[in-house]
Amino acid sequence: MSTSSQKIKYPFWYGGAASMIACLVTHPLDLAKVRLQTAATPGQSLVSMVYQIITKEGFFKIYSGLTASLLRQATYSTTRFGVYEFLKESYVEKTQNSKPSTAVLLPMSMVSGAMGGLVGNPSDVVNIRMQNDSSLPAEQRRNYRNAFDGIIRITKEEGVGSLFRGLTPNLVRGVLMTASQVVTYDIAKNLLVDNLHLDPSKKSTHFSASLLAGLVATTVCSPADVVKTRIMNAKGAASGSAVTILVNAVKNEGVGFMFRGWLPSFIRLGPHTIVTFLALEQLRKFKIGM
Repeated sequence: MSTSSQKIKYPFWYGGAASMIACLVTHPLDLAKVRLQTAATPGQSLVSMVYQIITKEGFFKIYSGLTASLLRQATYSTTRFGVYEFLKESYVEKTQNSKPSTAVLLPMSMVSGAMGGLVGNPSDVVNIRMQNDSSLPAEQRRNYRNAFDGIIRITKEEGVGSLFRGLTPNLVRGVLMTASQVVTYDIAKNLLVDNLHLDPSKKSTHFSASLLAGLVATTVCSPADVVKTRIMNAKGAASGSAVTILVNAVKNEGVGFMFRGWLPSFIRLGPHTIVTFLALEQLRKFKIGM
């Protein structure tokens, strides 16, 4: 009976649903982050990038690629959150230890992140291309109508293999993101509850833990995120391997390129992480109340 109640309390899709809610809030910031990471010349700020998009392309262009972003969360986040919660609940059920240690949570999160990166890679490729399309010269634009149109056209025009372009850095990013974001949230929440005696059911506790998780995740994931974005945005065989991209970028732009767009990444990932975990906690409460 306990196993059944666990499954009812934490359905597999809750993490994906919460991430899709967060996506609706933070998509413009994610768009600006991608544009900054692929910009030919560094130095532009988040505010100036958002302003440039609105003034040159129109207000609603800040939601370019929204369908791909939602599809990415529906695949990537549903998988990583779902697998992580399943592994954690299975461990708790077997050991009767309600608060697994970091040494236990980290391997679980790494497996979950890698699986999420694999499942979400096709939608991630389309997402990055759609977000960056308007910044390209007219003759180089792909003009995907939506995420599904992008997946179909990439398959027809470039082959199925192109849907998994940038898979290696994406797997690395998935592992780093889940390990730093989800595990940090669990650890921070436990510390706030156990050491500072905060109420585990209050939104202020969830907010504080998720803010810290967003800060850690942004810093840990930045290098892999930049390399992944450049590979997925490249056309044809111009991308090269992840190592080639990394070596050439360091040679031409310096080590600092790995943290290009860190501030917009945090401004985006911070709110995204907060909204995700706030929504996730509320979904759990709602289900428990059922």
